[in-house]
Amino acid sequence: MAAWWTRITRYRPLSLLLRPAPPGFARVAGARTRIRSWTETRTGTGAETRALRWAHGEAAAPGVVTPPVAENLRSPEELKGPGFFSIIYWVLCRNENAHLLQVECKNRYGPMWKSKFGPYTVISVADADLIEQVIRQEGKYPMRFDMKNWTDYRDLRGYAYGPLTENGSKWNHLRSVLNQKMLRPRDMVAYVKPINEVVTDLVARLHMLSENNGGMVNDLANEFYKFAFEGISTVLFEKRLGCLEQPVREETQVFINAVRTVFIHSEKISLIPKWIRNFLPLWKQYCNAWDVIFSFGMKEVDKKMVKISEMVARGEPVVGEYLTYLLSNGKLTEHEIHGSIAELLLAGIDTTSNTMSWVLYHLSREPHLQERLHQEIEGVCPGDTIPNVQDLAKMSFLKAVIKETLRLYPVVPSNSRLIEEGGSKVGGYVFPKNTLFQLCNYAVSHSPEIFPDPEAFKPERWLRKGTMLAHSPFGSIPFGFGVRACVGRRVAELEMYLTLSRLIKEFEVQWDPSQKKILPRSCTVMIPSESINLKFIARK
Repeated sequence: MAAWWTRITRYRPLSLLLRPAPPGFARVAGARTRIRSWTETRTGTGAETRALRWAHGEAAAPGVVTPPVAENLRSPEELKGPGFFSIIYWVLCRNENAHLLQVECKNRYGPMWKSKFGPYTVISVADADLIEQVIRQEGKYPMRFDMKNWTDYRDLRGYAYGPLTENGSKWNHLRSVLNQKMLRPRDMVAYVKPINEVVTDLVARLHMLSENNGGMVNDLANEFYKFAFEGISTVLFEKRLGCLEQPVREETQVFINAVRTVFIHSEKISLIPKWIRNFLPLWKQYCNAWDVIFSFGMKEVDKKMVKISEMVARGEPVVGEYLTYLLSNGKLTEHEIHGSIAELLLAGIDTTSNTMSWVLYHLSREPHLQERLHQEIEGVCPGDTIPNVQDLAKMSFLKAVIKETLRLYPVVPSNSRLIEEGGSKVGGYVFPKNTLFQLCNYAVSHSPEIFPDPEAFKPERWLRKGTMLAHSPFGSIPFGFGVRACVGRRVAELEMYLTLSRLIKEFEVQWDPSQKKILPRSCTVMIPSESINLKFIARK
């Protein structure tokens, strides 16, 4: 089988592995050009009208206001997409570059296409306006369909689902409770001091590592995993764990390795039939990793529960932040809290660690941008001043740097929506009930129609005269959108803003010229394809 596949891929270019274009394909092939024209000449016609023009091969003349066209909806059966051999090629040979398949298919089939993964038919959407149409029709309880391996593990162990895996009214109840003290801006003030204390320890650790290695810090992502683990634990459990101590505690590295295993194995396991999966070592490793995550979270929850019980027994008021709030308000069972905490831990660690690795990678390669950021930070927080929430509000370039990093490397390159109601209309097509949509975040955030020179790191594209510039609201949505957006978004942003501002105040970060350009790879989330090693030179 392997030899047969090698012969095919050796003598046939990738373009020939995709299903040949059918007659009339030209109108779809020109979709990108037309979408660019419509984006640049948005003169009152809505997203649905622009999408209908794409579906019917019509294009508006520049500068001309085109009245809405009558609906002539088409069947999804008319959508084209990659064939069997193309899917096999990407699954077997290029699975770690799955994010590039979005771009390949968009270029070939237009902003929407159809593909089959086992028994599932998936409608992939790679245009900001079309993604908006899907999300606007997702209903009261948006449904995700890409977490099956996660739910299988929970069912096997008898654990509760959390905010990432639950659906329907149960999900709505979870989110209504978890959102409190997590999404409101005024609640972020309480987290500034504890997060800054963790950043102080990170700065000290980077000083120690760089001084002992000629200024070089190797495998930066692993250091940020420790930092993010300490940071999210400080927010969730209201206590320090000591993840940044030297030597590193064994349980810290075991937990970090478990998080990595879950993400790396998730996509692989999704390709294996369930009837054979349970007999493979891969599934056992995956379950063992989840066991580590759940065990840690449950242990910390139980410790906090004992403390609260002791406070009540002594007649003391129950005072605290996130976990205290969850355990004391009685809105979630302890079983539900265990399930939610495990998922919040996982999400909180990955977002910060990978994004911070990428942002320092780019700033080290473009020192003029790093210097511009340093000047802004020093202008707002001179000397030894430690930034607070009010200071961060004045740092527009800092926020632009983070936004540009998340545009280039969206933490989750795609996510899904299952539209339960029939009759949903997207891009001039009408879809039956229970249609599964893949929202191609990576392809959209790398779209030249929205972001000129999309592969370049240009934080200034988010600025206009020193203030944040609003691009298409669906052009880059690294935290999702709407009621199902990331519950920890504000905490993650606060953590990244505080960390980056203080690291750039403290260090000049330099690129190791012996290292080649580092590309992302996809394993559920986007991570560096190899270790990022940078020099940290103390500024004073």
